[in-house]
Amino acid sequence: MNLSEMSRSELEQLKADVEKAIVAAADRDRKEALVAARNAAAEFGFSLDELTGSGKSAPGKRAKSEPKYRNPENPDQTWSGRGRKPNWVHEALQNGREITDLAI
Repeated sequence: MNLSEMSRSELEQLKADVEKAIVAAADRDRKEALVAARNAAAEFGFSLDELTGSGKSAPGKRAKSEPKYRNPENPDQTWSGRGRKPNWVHEALQNGREITDLAI
């Protein structure tokens, strides 16, 4: 493509096409970065919202959810499945149990 041989209207159209392509590429990169950030947060047992505080009006104002999992060795220990996994869940999973084994 030789730009010096193009008319002004062709150059204007090319400029508009390039600007659209740049915006689309930035959107793709943003989505890929968001997926990577969510995966990185999940590796440490967090959601991305927990780490960034987004989507919350005030910390600690979320309604308490019902427990979904119970520690078989200590029935007083429960977990709703939200947020960071408690140590007893990590230990049970490392000892070969399935998360479904802990379900209430």
